[in-house]
Amino acid sequence: MLVSQIAVFLENRSGRLNDALKALANEKVNVQSLNIADTNDFGIVRMITDDNDRAIAVLKSAGFTCSVNDLVAVEVDDTPGALVDTLEMLAKADVNIEYVYSYNIGGGKTYILIKPSDISEAQMALSDSKM
Repeated sequence: MLVSQIAVFLENRSGRLNDALKALANEKVNVQSLNIADTNDFGIVRMITDDNDRAIAVLKSAGFTCSVNDLVAVEVDDTPGALVDTLEMLAKADVNIEYVYSYNIGGGKTYILIKPSDISEAQMALSDSKM
């Protein structure tokens, strides 16, 4: 399944992440998954919220630069090797992965969130295999 993710670009300085998350919290937007990639100068905060459209409006009005892109979300059992099985399916189909992170949904289940180089190829590879 496809999941929309927000990417927020932040200066790499003290308190900036707090400012972004506080803006969302003040408007009752719940962050369900969060991942940060950083360099010396800036960071990219990748998140999924309970209302991405509202989150984007809140963040932009607070002066943050953000964008939206799609990820492939694969629901797997929260067990050792589940991520490996998923990645092997994509490797067999020669699908390149730009990044991956997970989102535990409880009840023994986790979403593996994948940013592939080609979403349609990734979806095809995952749907053709038995999960």
